[in-house]
Amino acid sequence: MRKIYVADFTLNKLAGERKNPLLFREKSALASCADEMGVDAIELAPIVKEKEDTVVYKTIAKNVKNAALCIPVGDDEKGVETAWEAIKDAVKPCLQVVLPLSTVSMEYTYHLKSDKMLPKIESLVKAAREKCENVEFVALDAARAEREFLIEALKTAVESGAGAVTVSDDAGILLPYEFAEFVKEIKPHVSVPLYIRANNNLRMAVATAFAAAEAGADGIKAVIKGSNELKIDDLAKAVSLKGESAGISINVDVTKAHSTSRGMRSKIDETETVGDDKADVDTVDIFLDSESTLDQISEACAALGYNLSEEDLGNVERGLRRVCETKSCVEAKELEAVIASYSMRAPSTYHLESFTTTSSNLSPSMAHVVLTKDGSTQISGSGVGDGPVDAAFGAIEQAIGYHYELDEFAINTVTQGKESLGSALIKLRSNGNLYSGNGISTNIVGACIRAYINALNKIVYDNTDEED
Repeated sequence: MRKIYVADFTLNKLAGERKNPLLFREKSALASCADEMGVDAIELAPIVKEKEDTVVYKTIAKNVKNAALCIPVGDDEKGVETAWEAIKDAVKPCLQVVLPLSTVSMEYTYHLKSDKMLPKIESLVKAAREKCENVEFVALDAARAEREFLIEALKTAVESGAGAVTVSDDAGILLPYEFAEFVKEIKPHVSVPLYIRANNNLRMAVATAFAAAEAGADGIKAVIKGSNELKIDDLAKAVSLKGESAGISINVDVTKAHSTSRGMRSKIDETETVGDDKADVDTVDIFLDSESTLDQISEACAALGYNLSEEDLGNVERGLRRVCETKSCVEAKELEAVIASYSMRAPSTYHLESFTTTSSNLSPSMAHVVLTKDGSTQISGSGVGDGPVDAAFGAIEQAIGYHYELDEFAINTVTQGKESLGSALIKLRSNGNLYSGNGISTNIVGACIRAYINALNKIVYDNTDEED
């Protein structure tokens, strides 16, 4: 029985086809989902926003426990350095040199002819190999490339240090038997594992993958979600039924692949449809108690999208122990409240002096906020919005001169009765990191403003530390 390598490239696929970019939590959840079902590798999207993407990928690298983590290096040596910095702490880092090899793709994408592409392959693979022991060369649009040139390009990549190569039928033009012949023609010329990526344009991706594996392919690329691509759960089901007769097996657990893949697709479809900017914390299964270890607490925080420092994690652990003195266990929402209250207690760079809001069903709400910065300088801002809270946030942004992504906003009552306290939880995102703030007041707008400023002070404090 021959073991076939399986790589998940969902994150790379969705980065190129989704109207709304994947959120940090969605990326982390997809990577964890693929890792848990048993794939051999997880392929990330190329780095576009260097600082933000690096933060996200470093977190994913820490959370992926078993699979290799692969990332495209771009088209120059600076891209190799940037990609390596993002995943170098992964359990099994892999740098991918990804280039098109069909004549039309080479000339359209890079304005290069075949004789100029070979030196590019050589230089990029060598640069990647200097950083990372595990380097893969991915030949895009390989099915439409001239065979002699394709084989020469693959040989160049291997001779330059690539430990595996992938050939891709991006246009979806090959039938199963044609892909099998394609693999048989290439395989004898390649001394390293040969992986394939079969397009589902003809609705034959599973059959094509089987045919390629039987013809000698060593690995198959698939996705949890992505249009016109082979789905991992379909592949796992097919291998469980017909793998023995074909003489192949995979590490992917068919039960986990079926349940988790469909669940992830449903969640992503929902957020794409409604344009929701946050993952539902109720869907994250977290149960911590007084016996929970620091590693378990760290994993739970990461599942909620928080990348905490050792100091912050220690503060959260102490807060959790305190809560567990009166509660038997802590779930996701309660853990978020602990994180908001105990992590990174920052100095009060910004302090609320006063605020005024107006609200009416006949006109937009307006707000005016006065803040003190660094204990002496007074700044103010005015805002108009859909409700007094929205207007107040706009006023704060005008005062500080900066806009942060509002990742989550929630209001709850702390006590009962007409004089009950309102508690606001705000989560702002800066450079890929989440910063939460809590605010409590009998005036719910005031609670929201205080929560925003609490989170803002954490961002300022964190960025000051980085500059120092």
